[in-house]
Amino acid sequence: MSLIKSISGIRGTIGGKTGETLSPVDVVKFTAAYGSILKQAAPSRKLKVVVGRDGRISGPLVSSLVTATLSALGIDVIDLGPSTTPTVEIAVPMEKADGGIILTASHNPKEWNALKLLNKDGEFISAELGKQLLDIAAAENFEFAPVDKLGKIQQNDTYMQKHIDAILAYPLVDKEAIAKKKLKVVVDAINSTGAVFVPALLKALGVEDVLVLNSEVTGNFAHNPEPLPDHLSELSSVVVKEKADLGIAVDPDVDRLCFVNEDGSMFGEEYTLVAVADYILSKRKGNAVSNMSSTKALKEVTLKHGGAYYPSAVGEVNVVSKMKAVNAVIGGEGNGGIIVPDFHYGRDALIGIALFLSHLAHHKGSIKSLRGVYPDYFISKNKIELDKSTDLPSIFARIKEKYSKLPLNDEDGLKIEFDEDWVHLRMSNTEPIIRIYSESDFEVKAKNIAQKLMQDIKENMG
Repeated sequence: MSLIKSISGIRGTIGGKTGETLSPVDVVKFTAAYGSILKQAAPSRKLKVVVGRDGRISGPLVSSLVTATLSALGIDVIDLGPSTTPTVEIAVPMEKADGGIILTASHNPKEWNALKLLNKDGEFISAELGKQLLDIAAAENFEFAPVDKLGKIQQNDTYMQKHIDAILAYPLVDKEAIAKKKLKVVVDAINSTGAVFVPALLKALGVEDVLVLNSEVTGNFAHNPEPLPDHLSELSSVVVKEKADLGIAVDPDVDRLCFVNEDGSMFGEEYTLVAVADYILSKRKGNAVSNMSSTKALKEVTLKHGGAYYPSAVGEVNVVSKMKAVNAVIGGEGNGGIIVPDFHYGRDALIGIALFLSHLAHHKGSIKSLRGVYPDYFISKNKIELDKSTDLPSIFARIKEKYSKLPLNDEDGLKIEFDEDWVHLRMSNTEPIIRIYSESDFEVKAKNIAQKLMQDIKENMG
């Protein structure tokens, strides 16, 4: 059982003790703290917050607690119901709301849920505001509204179409070229809201032949919901069996995206961003950003188009901050997260699908041949589970000393560069684990680098 408070929101498992899990008491407490921060910033006017959720089993329960708490604070609520993270993000400025809350634990298993907190621009709140929220929640000093000033709760189910309409209107989305390609697509919707949103988008783009796997929005995920190769064997086999042109996989809240080639092989979640960036940078010159755990292939593509590449700390809020600082035209994360800044500053699998298919539609060949345009780098993604007594700073300090003669970056955990290869060690924002990512031009070499560092960590944990 877990409760994790970070820049990625308030995340925890459902069921268990107050303060140790995402219990109803904790949901109310952190929602009240968030609402209190909004009220402090604008004490003299009526506030409005957009709320949406993914397809998790606990979604209706958590949503009812969140919307009722906001109402009790005197804040009006626009409840989108079952939605996606990027849809809520675009709804906040469209509604001229003061903030938003997305109820999703993203790629975590079904027993998890979370409160992802947005500012008035529909972007994740800053780390500074997050710390303020935790302090208010700890003090539990909330002031609720009198009965005649309770907030109104309004249901609004129009935003899927508004999101799709905005994608169709985006200048670099070529609906005509996509429709002309007459693609056959298999979608793994992982029993969440992507089962509704992704097919609707594909139809709007002119893709008529769509087969949806795990299409019931039950929250009983048919497999591990993180869209990684090990979890996509069903999608891969169905793409081959149905002679489809490609497969599409999203996570439960539809902010991560990856593709399967026509032969069942993986396009690679790292290369989702690389391919979309290649397409965008071929149309408009500019810079690109990804977090430092992402493939170096993005840097190479950006330089090819005459732009500059900048790494950021891991975490969407950090990527967005760096994108703004360097005026990037494309950015994201190697986990299949696409951020198109003039659309909105948030990872969005839906605009990612439209841009990727536009790129594929202009490519003279299959998705597998498109993948062949990009280099074959391999990232080995590993993790070590931690207990509460682990002294992570001292572990990293000893490893930093051991590799002190190599180029090091300690902006976010520790990144070590070995000639053309690298390894990145960092504490997860969302789980009690150390993530160990390494990249090389050979898969075995990447795995060996990761294993070596994992051994270093384990020796120092002892």
